[in-house]
Amino acid sequence: MAHRACQPLLPTGNKYLQQKWDEAAYDLHRGKVKSAKPTINTTPPKTYSHLTAKLKNLKLEEERAMKMRRENNMLAEKIAHITRIGGGVDNRNYYDGKRSVEWKRQLELLRITKENQKILFRLGQCRSHYNRRSWHEGWLQTLKVMDSIAHYPRGRTKGQRRSNRTQSCKTQGRVQGRVWGKGKDERNQQERR
Repeated sequence: MAHRACQPLLPTGNKYLQQKWDEAAYDLHRGKVKSAKPTINTTPPKTYSHLTAKLKNLKLEEERAMKMRRENNMLAEKIAHITRIGGGVDNRNYYDGKRSVEWKRQLELLRITKENQKILFRLGQCRSHYNRRSWHEGWLQTLKVMDSIAHYPRGRTKGQRRSNRTQSCKTQGRVQGRVWGKGKDERNQQERR
């Protein structure tokens, strides 16, 4: 029967007394559960002050208020000045006309023109450090060597140039009843056909 006895969770000196206390606590708990009324939680969620404060907006409002205070103070000073002096219209024109700087512009233009002429004169007096004649002679020598090495003659002859011109003109067709690129003999032969 020992296994049917109460097995308390905490170590105790008297198991039966502990069982009585546990049953009393359990009955109290069950009574509270039965007497509890079912309710719906309609309270708003918790709001956090750092989210609702919006410090940026507060700062902008504060700056706007400071600006308005400063402008109000300026206006109050102006009104006080007017009341002290007694008002009136100040229509004097203290405008100083601008001095003519056209002559300065002309002097600057003249100076720039002189500097440009000096630079142009110096550039005209300069001699090239490179010898064009020796470069040209070297290039002619290179052409001679290339001609002696080549399997076929370099460049086109005059006859080749004429034949190419007539072929390209034939492909273009007739313009105003004439065939381009053909001599008189060829045109006459074509008209006879």
